[in-house]
Amino acid sequence: MPSSDSGQTPPIESSRTSRGGAGWACKERADLSQAYRPDFERTQFSWINPKPLWDSRNDRIARWVGDSTDDERKRWIEAQRRKGLDPSFTVTNFADLDELSFFVLGDPGEGDDSQYHVLGPLHATKDGIAFTYILSDVIYPAGDVHDYYDKFFWPYQKLPGPIYAIPGNHDWYDGLHGFMINLCDADPDLRPPQRRDRSRLKRVFFDLTWREASEAMQEELEEMHKLRPDPSNQPAPYFAIELKELLVVGIDTGIRGVVDDEQAEWLRRVSKLPKDKILMTGKPMVVDAGRKTTEISGTKETVNALVDDPAHRYIAVMGGDIHNYQRYPVRNEDGRVVQHIVSGAAGAYTKATHKIPKATVENCGCDEADFRCYPRRGDSLAAYSVLYDRKFGLGKGLFRIPYEEAPEIMSRRLEGVDPSREADQGEKISKQARRAERLIFPLPGQGIGPFHDNFSEFLDWNDPDPPLFKSFLKVDVRPGELEIRCYGATGCAEHADDPPLEDWIRGTRESEGRWKWDVLLD
Repeated sequence: MPSSDSGQTPPIESSRTSRGGAGWACKERADLSQAYRPDFERTQFSWINPKPLWDSRNDRIARWVGDSTDDERKRWIEAQRRKGLDPSFTVTNFADLDELSFFVLGDPGEGDDSQYHVLGPLHATKDGIAFTYILSDVIYPAGDVHDYYDKFFWPYQKLPGPIYAIPGNHDWYDGLHGFMINLCDADPDLRPPQRRDRSRLKRVFFDLTWREASEAMQEELEEMHKLRPDPSNQPAPYFAIELKELLVVGIDTGIRGVVDDEQAEWLRRVSKLPKDKILMTGKPMVVDAGRKTTEISGTKETVNALVDDPAHRYIAVMGGDIHNYQRYPVRNEDGRVVQHIVSGAAGAYTKATHKIPKATVENCGCDEADFRCYPRRGDSLAAYSVLYDRKFGLGKGLFRIPYEEAPEIMSRRLEGVDPSREADQGEKISKQARRAERLIFPLPGQGIGPFHDNFSEFLDWNDPDPPLFKSFLKVDVRPGELEIRCYGATGCAEHADDPPLEDWIRGTRESEGRWKWDVLLD
């Protein structure tokens, strides 16, 4: 941590300590004029637009007609085996390094300002980075191979080292073609024939409506890959990265958050290896102050049970899919603390946190005092009140809650959880804010739609006025020690090269699979 001339450690600016750190006092928006490729038609991604909804239709077809993800994944795995790849699916490039750092980006690929505003903070913190790891939804809306140019290769061309990824549900909407071709160097022609075990009626409906993958043109692929001369060439959509003292284990949870039987068998083998482990998953296991189950297809077994088994030595779980930052230090029955982290805000719309209930040991394994999220609930409420006002209040201010007052409103709703920012504590709540509160909180945090469950998508924004509340992780690995930092990307010019540090923890190994965790940023 930096030291002042007096020898004391100055406070680190973040949304927990100042309104400016949250981005509310932004002097000017960060300049993205040089970030996009010169001939790119700059548009803002929107889920209200019918085209991305139609492109994402395979989500509902998979749920209504039958999910073919497990069979398709097995076909891709067989294609990789036919290439002669090691069936352990383990990357060993970094196994001899005593120290290294890597980025974790969750759900980045909208290809608009919300993704590109993360680039400045990434480059400002990239010292020591050996590789980057993407959690879930590399490309929106449907993982198309042609979208990789502006949503993957161009924005990340200057990041050091290879980029690895585990797919999210959106990457599966083209049958994982774009992902496998661009990240795994796969050859679709090596796959065995497709199974067709649906009823005739379902098969006809499937054939008529299913979105087929776009054809990858060799010249286009070569042009894209020139932008990143250090390709990942990861072996499969699920794989492990061997570090000197840790194993980073990535699983593919497909469209519905389920792991197939062949992948599960691989995961059981990897979990038994004598190293401490971090699990990377497209669907988090602890999120929104509750626990979620990742099923293993065809069995009553769950991935959760494999992670909870102390013999498997998992010390952290990182998941994407939910577009914000959350951290839960979950204490297991044997006393081990496993850090469950949600990191899904590196580019896609920001999902509300003010709907997250108070954290309790009974519901999520840790209490509110140890829970962290970004944006803070009060900041989320203030930002969403602006969006509600635009969508439902014609911008007249009926739904708006000032950012100065929103933290105190959340404090009262959560029964005495004090705002972390000193300036917000005891802030007087105006009559207008109270009226807006009564209007906003009955509104759903989730809605019902033909292709998407999350109401937040209706409120997707690339606001000309920050804060944007994007984030990413930087993980530093040293012998017997691990540090995890969450950096914010507000969209403010002053934060582009000096991003706010929103969370910072250090883990120290005490014994096999048992780590002591210290919070370095209060």
